[in-house]
Amino acid sequence: MFNKVLIANRGEIAIRIMRACRELGISTVAVYSEADQNALFAKYADEAYLIGPAPSSQSYLKMDTILEVAKESGAEAIHPGYGFLSENPVFAKKCEEAGITFIGPSSEVIEKMGSKIAARALMIEAGVPVVPGYDKAIDDVDEALDIADSIGYPVMIKASAGGGGIGMKIVRSRDEFASSLESIQSVAQSAFGDPTVFVEKYVEEPRHIEFQILADSYGNTVYVSDRECSIQRRHQKLMEEAPSPIMTPELRKEMGDAAVKAAESIGYENAGTVEFLYSKGDFYFLEVNTRLQVEHGITELVTGIDLAKQQILIAWGEKLPFKQEDIKIQGHAIECRINAEDPLNDFAPSPGKIRGYRSPGGPGVRMDSGVYMGYSIPPYYDSMVAKLSTWGSDREEAINRMKRALYEFVI
Repeated sequence: MFNKVLIANRGEIAIRIMRACRELGISTVAVYSEADQNALFAKYADEAYLIGPAPSSQSYLKMDTILEVAKESGAEAIHPGYGFLSENPVFAKKCEEAGITFIGPSSEVIEKMGSKIAARALMIEAGVPVVPGYDKAIDDVDEALDIADSIGYPVMIKASAGGGGIGMKIVRSRDEFASSLESIQSVAQSAFGDPTVFVEKYVEEPRHIEFQILADSYGNTVYVSDRECSIQRRHQKLMEEAPSPIMTPELRKEMGDAAVKAAESIGYENAGTVEFLYSKGDFYFLEVNTRLQVEHGITELVTGIDLAKQQILIAWGEKLPFKQEDIKIQGHAIECRINAEDPLNDFAPSPGKIRGYRSPGGPGVRMDSGVYMGYSIPPYYDSMVAKLSTWGSDREEAINRMKRALYEFVI
């Protein structure tokens, strides 16, 4: 087993990974920015190294600096968490070239799934259902209008390199199309450095259902559980639950098998998530997240499988310790993301000092938090500071526990 792992992330996810390492007897290395010198994750780790000023571009996205710390500290592997460098094929490749294990899929797989256009083409080839659309980059407005007309409105214009709900726009008529196309190309260039966009049919009344998968290096791939992530704001998730309340055993097997087929078709290894849109009895491939999801904890609650540990064990070269038929879903789990935001100002990020903090507890309650009383939340990063999850024997009990836990939560 690895002796030491560097966690190239911050906040609650850094602590989550460190907990898995500690239970496996692995020493941990934290990297932190100047803004995070008093952060909980930096104190929790066995070693912590300052890597630069507060802006991510000067700290958490500095690949060579992070690799230097890994070598200096003697870390044999790097876990990227989610966000930052977790889905960056260049960073994964640099780890591979440096002889440091990247705890995640290969750089080649990350690159394949990093482009939504390329991912759609690969899924079509593998026989996984995709949303009707145009599978090439759009350069010409007139061509794009012809495509949209042929697909039928409403359509969705999407950034090929997009993620996190950024670079997406619903267009409901021909009159809106040209201005919307220009707007999304501008957003894509600004957010991802790539103005490439494509068009697909907008699925009405969709449900966002995703399947957690695990794949080892011996050809074994399983789907662990499904999650529903349909409660969103501005295309970003706010609450998630496992399993989806609309799921039947037959639908779970059909969608789960499609998720496994998607993973196997690209040679996927480690933990990942295959996301689908579900509408009126049909489901369509959306994307593959080549990392641990924010909402992985509710899958852990209903299956008893520690996904963070499995990531580490797979990266070390272990076989999956279970087969598809061994995985059972017990009960129901819900997650609420706790964000430092101002509800009176359109939920804008609201950083500052935490003057009071009391986390909930009791049966069936799980808290993943990166903050504490007296800690000052910096203004430079995502506004999510904690995740509250509850488990119940059924959905009603999980909901009632969440209501109770939110009542107890003081922050």
